This record gives sequence, structure tokens and C-alpha cells, in this order.
Amino acid sequence: MSTLPATPSPATVAPITGEPTPPRGPRRRLADRFAGGTGSRWFPYVLVFPLALILFGYVVQPMFATFAESVGVDGVENYGSFVTGGGVARSSLVTSLIISAASVLLCGVVGVAMAFLLKRFSFPGRKLIEAIILVPAALPPLIGAISFQLLYSETGILPRGLQQLFGAENPVLPFSGIAGVLVVHTFTMYPYFYLSASAALSGMDPSVEEAAYNLGAGRVRVWRTVLLPMLTPALVSASLLVFMTSLASYTAPLLFGVDQTMTMQIYINRTNGDLPMASTYASVLGVVSVLFLLGMRWYEGRRSYRSQSKGVAAHRREITNPLGKWLALTASVLATAVLLAPVATIALVAFSEDGSWTTEVIPAAYTTQNFVTIFSDPAAFQPILNSLQMSLIATVACVVVGVLIAYAVRRLDFRGRGLLDVAVMLAWALPGTVVAINLISAFSTGNAFSFGQVLIGTFWIMPLAYFVRFLPLVFRSSSATLAQIDPSLEEAARNLGASWWRAFGTVTLRLMLPGVVAGALLAFVHGVGEFVASVLIYTSETAPISVEINNRMYSFEVGTAAAYGMLQVVLIFVVMVVSGRLEGGRRSSREAARWTA
Repeated sequence: MSTLPATPSPATVAPITGEPTPPRGPRRRLADRFAGGTGSRWFPYVLVFPLALILFGYVVQPMFATFAESVGVDGVENYGSFVTGGGVARSSLVTSLIISAASVLLCGVVGVAMAFLLKRFSFPGRKLIEAIILVPAALPPLIGAISFQLLYSETGILPRGLQQLFGAENPVLPFSGIAGVLVVHTFTMYPYFYLSASAALSGMDPSVEEAAYNLGAGRVRVWRTVLLPMLTPALVSASLLVFMTSLASYTAPLLFGVDQTMTMQIYINRTNGDLPMASTYASVLGVVSVLFLLGMRWYEGRRSYRSQSKGVAAHRREITNPLGKWLALTASVLATAVLLAPVATIALVAFSEDGSWTTEVIPAAYTTQNFVTIFSDPAAFQPILNSLQMSLIATVACVVVGVLIAYAVRRLDFRGRGLLDVAVMLAWALPGTVVAINLISAFSTGNAFSFGQVLIGTFWIMPLAYFVRFLPLVFRSSSATLAQIDPSLEEAARNLGASWWRAFGTVTLRLMLPGVVAGALLAFVHGVGEFVASVLIYTSETAPISVEINNRMYSFEVGTAAAYGMLQVVLIFVVMVVSGRLEGGRRSSREAARWTA
């Protein structure tokens, strides 16, 4: 009686060829269970545990430390000032909310109007405006606010120029106080609305709008019942960004003299040594930010706004009226001048001699010595070196942690995945002043997350602050790229015998690379220009570029301050060019992945 040969197990047959391979020993099987692949029920938790520990130690635990500091000796009294009303605390909260709400409204009007004009109409100068419309987004917050102060404040170029032109006794149309803050916010934040609305309009099916017109609806009703509902996700997303950014704004209130805002009160109380009250402001501001974020996400997800039509994108309408063309051309020239004026102002002042600009409309004396001093004087170059070093360290940490968290949230199935996503979102929701106070409260003494060392007053507290602030940038960029990659590509590598680490490194990570690098570049350039958190935790040895700019401005060394700012602007434009090329590479990678699948 003959017997059939035993069928070898899959573990002992080489993939594809069918040749036998050596059996796996106990150590190899144990390694496979814990680190070899996502099939192990322990693997997600082995990967996620250190990531969750990092987020808890440097995001969540510092928040608890700030709250504990705020409810110390005078905790009840501090929080009582917010609840019972009256005093600086209540006024600061109301002022911050009013400025944020007004910023959302103004940015929405400007951004949506610009998106509608540029995406729906063709007119002279349109391509030029499209090329420069995102220039405000390229300015660091401090440089943007300084450029507006140099342009539009009572001592600015435009009010003084109009005063001289009309022979007035005082500057004409100067901006100060809350009006100045709103002008800065509108100019620097309207791109959030423009980008969201233009993307929505570009993908909107024109047949839906045409059907409404054919049924007899007027323009107002079409806007109210068709366009605005379809734009709702974009408007909610942009509103969230603008409100959060406005609420966290520190540079504009600082330069335009608005002291009664939450961020300014955090800085004032911290500078005066009243850490409990500063912690109270930080806690309240953090709670308001998180509640608004959760509320907007809930509102966005409560309804569906998808169009069921399969039409094509709308075509631009040509402006044929001669008067309309002339007005469009005039408006294009004015818009170009307004958009480029801040950068041109920084470039102009960067070549002015320190102390030479007093009552003149524009600087009277110019020199290249500002740049020579920055690169030749070791003390002047040190802030640049500090910013580059600290930003690079923080960016590397953001890439490692952000990519792994994005993979865990997108690809792994484990309990607590939603909490991990919320923890990253929490880091993004916290204003820079709140992050700084959190780190001060948590690391003024040694603890397990600082390895028993006091970090306040050391070099490492700065990269840690940048890591907490800009980790969400790398996480979101990596997560968005990972969502475009077919999981079957990694599964194919695993089926061919690759370990999880090898499959992740050679397949998934390589396809993610354009998005990861784009997020890393954003984190790096934001770190180089970071000011809000830095101004609360820097020391004389660790002062970054932004703090040096602020110090030079207060020392009336305006030319040198603008020279530092110009270097930041050049760096950001270089990063924008590189990111644009990476975006093309990202599309190519998605196409390659699609064809491979």
C-alpha cells in the first residue's frame, strides 16, 4: 500500500519557488509574534505603547501640571475671576473671543470672494494674482505683524505718506489697537478660506447650479441653497483654522498694543513671576480651544454634503464688458500691490541703517552692513545657528513619532486608536503660549519624562516645545499620504517573506516619502520662525531668530531685525518651491502605486 508524500507546511516552503527552507526556531517564532508582522495580536500594542507614552509625557501630562499649578494657593480665586465676571481676566477672554470671531468673518468674506472670482471668472491680471495670492501664508507670524506695523501703524509708511501728500497734521488712516490686529489677521489668514473654498469650487459640478437656475431660482437663492451647503465642509475647516490661529495669536496684539487678550496676559503674568495666574489663563485658553475644535468637528460631521452628480468642473466666465475689464485690471494692480507690499517693506528696511529711520516716510540711509554683521559677528549669527539646530532636532523627532503614529492610526486595529488620534489633535489645538506654560509647569523640576533633569533654562526645552507644536504637521501629512497607498502592496511584501520592518521600510515608507518630507519641511520652517512659545522659555544662550528679531526691534535696530526677517522669508520661499516639486512626486508615487496594484 503506497502513501502520498506529506504536504510541506507553508512555513517550510520558500515563496514562489517552492523550495524548502530551514524550519524556524523558537526564537524566530517568538520574534515574529512580537515584531514580525501585524498579524500578531500583541504587535499593535508593542508599537503603540511607546508612542502613547510620548504623547502622554509631553502633551497630556504637562496639561495636568499646568492645571495643578493653577489650582495651587490661589486657584479658586483665579478661576473665580473668569466665572464671576469683571477684572482683566474676564475682559481678556471676551476680547480674545471677539477678535477670533471677527477674524473668521473677515477672512471668510475675503477668502471666499477671492476664490469665487479667480475660479469662476477670467479677467486681465487673474494669473498674476493666482501666482502671488498665497504670499501672506509664506510670512512667519512675527515678520507678517512687523511688516504691517511698518506699513500701516501710526509711524508706518502709508499713514505718513498720506500725511505728507495731503499736508495733514497727523498720520492719515493709521491702524492701531484691535483694528490693527484684525487687519493683520485678515491679511495673513484669509489663505485658509481661499484654499478650502477654491478646492471646493474647482471640484463642484456646474450642472447642479445650472439645474437650480433652470428651475427658476435666483442668484441669492442658488447661493443659499446650492453653493453654500456644498461649501460648508470647506468653510467649517477654514473657520476652525482661523479661529484657532486667531485665539492663539500673540505677535499682532503685542505689536499693536492690545494687552487684554489671553495670550498677552499669559506672557505678562509669566514675566511678572505669577506662574499660578499664567497657568490659569493657559488652562482656560486650552479648554476653550479644545471645545471649539470638538464642536466644529461635530458640526462638520452631522450632515453629508456630497453631490450625487457626475458632471465636469465649471468653466471660467470671460468678462466682456469694457468697463468691467478696466475695473478688473485696476483691481488686479491694487491687489498685487497690497499682497507684495509686506515682503517689499521687509526687503527695503533690511537694507536701511539702524537708527537712521525716524520721522521720514521711508528710510533715508541704506547699507548692506546688516547682512554682513549677521554672518560675520559670532554673537549675531548665534540665533540663526540656534534656530537651525533646534528646528532640525525637533523635525527629526516629529518624523519618527509622526510617521509611526500615522501608520498606527491608519493601518492597525487596536483599542484606543481614537484616543491616540485625539492626543495628536490635542497637541495641534493648544496655542503656543499654552504649550510653553505647560512645559514650564511640567519640567521646572525633574520627573520621569525628563530623566530626572530640570529642563527649564536648558537648550533641550526649546526643541521639545517645537516637537509638541509641530508634530501634528508631520502626522497629518504622513496620514494623508498613507491614505492614498493601497495596503495590498505591503501585504504582498509580507506574503513574499519580508518581516514587517522590512516591508514597512522598503515599500510603505518609500511610497510615503514625498508626504513625509513635505510635512518635515513644514515643521522645520515653522520651527525656524517660531516665536510665541520661544519668547516664554528661551534663555540668552538659546535665543532663536524670532526672539532676536523682537529684541532688535525694541532696541530700535530695525534694519538688522528686518535683515533677520528677510532671511526667514527666503528660507520659506525655498521650502515652498521644494514642497511644490514634492507634491508632483507624490502624485507620481500614487500613480505608480495604482499601476503596481
